[in-house]
Amino acid sequence: VQLVESGGGSVQVGGSLRLSCEASGCAGNCNSMGWFRLVPGKEREGVATLYGDNAMIKYADSVKERFTIARDIAKNRVYLQMNSLKPEDTAMYFCAASHRVTVSLHAEHFESWGQGTQVTVS
Repeated sequence: VQLVESGGGSVQVGGSLRLSCEASGCAGNCNSMGWFRLVPGKEREGVATLYGDNAMIKYADSVKERFTIARDIAKNRVYLQMNSLKPEDTAMYFCAASHRVTVSLHAEHFESWGQGTQVTVS
């Protein structure tokens, strides 16, 4: 599985960004997908995950009502629309995939990872 993120960048407080993750080589190993983020000195945090064709979705409390995860299976892409961004959303954002049927926000439940895309809110 190869996952390639894009869409990160710098944005002002209150602004929006849309992250995109293109998946290839899934062959049944991308049943669930998600977005995680990492800040230096902290543990990787699950932001939003989904199973299947948006059948089940879960968000971290810190991003509910502000972030939206969505999957376009035809395009092999998963998106993360981020609105009302805050400085505490600053992090490296990673796309992840799992063969499991899960909407877990725990990183250990996902086997494949992208290289990440930086989001900076100031």
